[in-house]
Amino acid sequence: MQNKQTISCAIISIISFFHSSAAFAEGSIDETVNQIFASATGWFVNLIFAPLPGTSFPWIVLWLVTGATVFTIYFGFIQFRAIRHSVDLVKGDYSDPDDAGEVSHFQALATALSGTVGLGNIAGVAVAVSIGGPGATFWMILAGLMGMASKFTECTLGVKYRNEYADGTVSGGPMYYISKGFKERGIPGGKFLAGLFAVFCILGSLGGGNMFQANQAHAQISSIVGDYPGWITGIIFALIVFAVIVGGIKSIASVTEKVVPFMGVLYVTAAFVIILMNIDKVGWAFEQIFLGAFTGLGIAGGFVGALIQGFKRAAFSNEAGVGSAAIAHSAVRTKEPITEGLVSLLEPFIDTVVICTMTALVIIITGQLTSDPTTGLYLIGENGRIITADGSSGVALTSAAFSSALSWFPYVLAVAVVLFAFSTMISWSYYGLKAWTYLFGEGKTTELVFKLMFCVFVVIGAAANLGPVIDFSDAAIFAMAVANIIGLYFLMPIVKKELTSYMSRLKSGEIKKFTD
Repeated sequence: MQNKQTISCAIISIISFFHSSAAFAEGSIDETVNQIFASATGWFVNLIFAPLPGTSFPWIVLWLVTGATVFTIYFGFIQFRAIRHSVDLVKGDYSDPDDAGEVSHFQALATALSGTVGLGNIAGVAVAVSIGGPGATFWMILAGLMGMASKFTECTLGVKYRNEYADGTVSGGPMYYISKGFKERGIPGGKFLAGLFAVFCILGSLGGGNMFQANQAHAQISSIVGDYPGWITGIIFALIVFAVIVGGIKSIASVTEKVVPFMGVLYVTAAFVIILMNIDKVGWAFEQIFLGAFTGLGIAGGFVGALIQGFKRAAFSNEAGVGSAAIAHSAVRTKEPITEGLVSLLEPFIDTVVICTMTALVIIITGQLTSDPTTGLYLIGENGRIITADGSSGVALTSAAFSSALSWFPYVLAVAVVLFAFSTMISWSYYGLKAWTYLFGEGKTTELVFKLMFCVFVVIGAAANLGPVIDFSDAAIFAMAVANIIGLYFLMPIVKKELTSYMSRLKSGEIKKFTD
C-alpha cells in the first residue's frame, strides 16, 4: 500500500511539473530546453574532452586506455585466464545463498549489463563509424578486451569495501572503496576523491544513463509513428521507470535478469539475420575494419581519428574504468570479493566485442557509408563525418541499415531501442542513487527525492536535441573515470593480494562448488 501511495504521489508530482511548464507550449519546449541545456553544460564538455597539446587526442581517452593497459599487465592478462571460471560463477556453481548481499552473481551481471548494453551499442557505434570510419570498430574491440581488466579491478574492490547494513541491504562502489581503502592504506585525500566521484556519478546518472537514453528512444519511436513532442515520450518512460526503481536493487535486478537476456538475443538475432543476408560482404567488411584501423581510408584524422572514436565509444559503451558497474556488483551475495571481479570480466566482452561489433558490421555491409567508386575512399561531408546513404546519423543510421535489408526490421529495432533505454535508465538510477545517499545520507526520504529528480530528467532528455545531450552524456560519464582510476592505481595491490589468495585456494580444492 505504501509503495502504491508513493508511486501515486510521484505521478502527481511529475504531471504537475509539466502542467506548470505549459507556457513552453506549441512546440517551443524542445528548443527552449535544448538552448538552456547547451549553454549550461558547454564548459564542462570542453574541459573533459580537451585535446592533448598539439594533437586532437582527448586526454580523457588516453587516461582510460592507459589504465586498462596497466591493469591488463599488472594482473597477468586476467581477462583471458579466468573466462571459464567466470562462467561457472555466473551459473551459480559457487554461490552460497546464505552469503551477505542482495542479488545473485547473474542478477548483478544482468543489472550491470543493463546499464552498459544500451543505446551506446546502437547510436554510439553509428556515431563512431560515421566519424572514424569502419576502422573505429577495430579499436572498439581492442578497447573492450583491455577494459575487461579495468572492470575486474573495480568490481573486486566494490565488494571488498561495501557497507553491509542490518536490514540486509548494501551500499558499495568507488565512493566507498576510495574513502575506506585510502584510509586503510594511510593515503590522504580519500574522502575528497570519493566525494568527487559521487558528484560525477550523479551527473552521469542524469546524463548518459538517463537523458541520452530517453533522447534516442524518442528519436526511434518518432521515426516509426511520426513526429510528436519529445516530452510525451519522456513522461511515459518516467512513470514506468519510477514504478520499477521505487523497489530498490532487488526490484531492479528482478526486471533486468529477464529483460537483458531477451533484449540481447533479440538484437543480436536481428543483426545476425542481416549479416547472413549479406554473407558475401562480410569478408570485405572485415577488410575495411582492419585497413581503416591503420590507414583511416580517407576519414578525417586518418587512423588516429579511427582510434580516438573507437576507444571513445568503447569506453562510453562498456564503461570499463568508469566505476559505475562496481556499484551494481557490490550488491552481490558472496563472501569472496574476487568472485565478482571475475564475473564482471564478461561485461565488456558481451557489450563491446559482441554487440557493438555486430552493429558496426550491419552498418558497413549494408552500404550506409558512401565512398568514391574511383578511389575507394569514404566521402566526407562539411561536418567532418562520412556522408551516409540517406544523411542519417545516430540511431537513425542503424535503423536505416536494418531497414535496407528488410523493411519491417526497424520495428524490431524500435523494440530493442526501447528495452535498451529502459534497462539502462533503471540501472543508472541505482548508480546515481547510491552516489546521492553517499553524499546526503541513507534514508527513505533522501532516496525518494533522488528518484523523483531522476524521473524529471527522463523527460528533459527526451525533449532536448541530440547534440548537447550526447556531449554532456559523454563528458559526465568520462569524468567519473578521473577519480575512479586514481583510486584503482592506489588500491590495485589489494586486489592482487585477493586474487593470489583466491586462486591458490581454488587450485588446492579449498574452494569448492556449492551444493544444497
